[in-house]
Amino acid sequence: MMDNKMIIEDSLESNDKGFAFYGRLPYYRGLGLSMVEDIAVSVDGAAIPREDVRFSVRGKTYKLDEMESVYDDRWNFGEKAKIIAMKPGGLAPGKHKIDFAVRMRISYLPFVPTTKDSKELALAA
Repeated sequence: MMDNKMIIEDSLESNDKGFAFYGRLPYYRGLGLSMVEDIAVSVDGAAIPREDVRFSVRGKTYKLDEMESVYDDRWNFGEKAKIIAMKPGGLAPGKHKIDFAVRMRISYLPFVPTTKDSKELALAA
């Protein structure tokens, strides 16, 4: 899989409502959004609650619970999706350790894989 290529370098941004970065699907085929079972995000060791994570692709933004029933949209191989974390006040300028995990349902696997990536990203002042 492509775990070390999930988080896009130099993509960290922040505002007073939270922060965001771009990520890629760690699967070589792409998946319907209903098959993305979970997305987990943490910053500097602090987990962002699931209800505060948003997923945005091709101009459409979803809460993770909404993605469970999205059958007409996909996350394609290599496509950059914006991962948004609601965190009042956002992030301070400087370096931040971002952890990003995707749990996905793949029809021919008898288990549900979770793939993780961690990177230190800098936020410009």
